[in-house]
Amino acid sequence: QVQLVESGGGLVQAGGSLRLSCAASLRTFSSNSMGWFRQAPGKEREFVAGINWRGTSTSYADSVKGRFTISRDNAEKTVYLQMTSLKSEDTAVYYCAATSRFGVTDSEAEYVYWGQGTQVTVSS
Repeated sequence: QVQLVESGGGLVQAGGSLRLSCAASLRTFSSNSMGWFRQAPGKEREFVAGINWRGTSTSYADSVKGRFTISRDNAEKTVYLQMTSLKSEDTAVYYCAATSRFGVTDSEAEYVYWGQGTQVTVSS
């Protein structure tokens, strides 16, 4: 049974930072590209960042470029999302997800495994 467990969410002031972690029980973790998505209240879930299987290629939503950094540790089967210069509009439930492909993708349809999500609240 595949499990993706997010942690690191919480309440932070605008301008602050948070680091999200996603621990995966995925046997093929080192062969799967990973991503982070988020869903704000009343809005559709949206792509935030993605990383390929080796960690050598990344993709970001325009809204987070220059502020968020995705990384992974294949030995620890963990993917991270470092978030800096947080804004109130970053408030959302953040989800970790895994694909069944090597390459990075921003297409939600390509992600086959999902975590339960972790709440990030940015106060202004």
